[in-house]
Amino acid sequence: MIKKGIILAGGMGTRMSPLTKAVNKQLLPIYDKPLIYYPLSILMLAKIRDILIIVNKGQLSQYKKLFINEKNLGIKISFKEQPSPKGLPDAFILGEKFIDNSNVALILGDNFFYGQSLSKLLHNSAKLKHGAKIVLHSVKNPELFGVAKINEKNKKILKIVEKPKKFISNFAITGLYFFDKKVVHFAKKLKPSKRGELEIIDLINQYKKSNKLSAEYIGRGGAWLDTGSISDYYKTSAFVQAVENRQGFKIACLEEIALSNGWINKKNILDAIKFYGNCEYSAYLKKLI
Repeated sequence: MIKKGIILAGGMGTRMSPLTKAVNKQLLPIYDKPLIYYPLSILMLAKIRDILIIVNKGQLSQYKKLFINEKNLGIKISFKEQPSPKGLPDAFILGEKFIDNSNVALILGDNFFYGQSLSKLLHNSAKLKHGAKIVLHSVKNPELFGVAKINEKNKKILKIVEKPKKFISNFAITGLYFFDKKVVHFAKKLKPSKRGELEIIDLINQYKKSNKLSAEYIGRGGAWLDTGSISDYYKTSAFVQAVENRQGFKIACLEEIALSNGWINKKNILDAIKFYGNCEYSAYLKKLI
């Protein structure tokens, strides 16, 4: 089982400027919770309890205020500052000591996942022993994403292309990845692309070349949203609001996940309620106990 996870919450957030000039994008609200809660909930649903959050230089104190008492979540949270954005694989180079020769999951801090069968997908992915696993989702505009061409018979990944000019597949590569312990070695061997960054596609292709790349699929009932633009950000917030108000439960309630996993108890919930104060989120936590 993969026991360590990284959330890459750096980046300049230029597509959402000027909102992100003073506040890190991952600390902005998606409906009633900070955006960072959503990728963190995905790692927790995968039963990953040792988590590294990589943040921009100078923004560490903001995150520490939010996760001042991680024991109420039953997890361990570490932080690492990223001096400047250097591409997604830089997360493994920065997190080398944290990874410490272990298999690891990576999720982008601005990605949102939702679906009835999501927990099963996460559990299957976290069982990874060797190689790498990517998570795919069908999209109508594949030219905007990194995509994977699949053999429909055996689901083998035939080709991976970043923002293809010609159609090869509508399976987009989401911002959730699972790698074995060789990932740091492969990341260090990468050379910057024309835009001056290390590319996740190049890293994934290292595993594909050795025939050690597999995939999981988010089905039609699931959702994957990238909140990196103003439009997608507010669409995601509206989606969460609609689901929560209609169905009566919260998406990405970290304490609820921890309680369900048996990581915390009633006292931790009460401590969390005291931390959040008199708010709708606390009222929801009260219902859990």
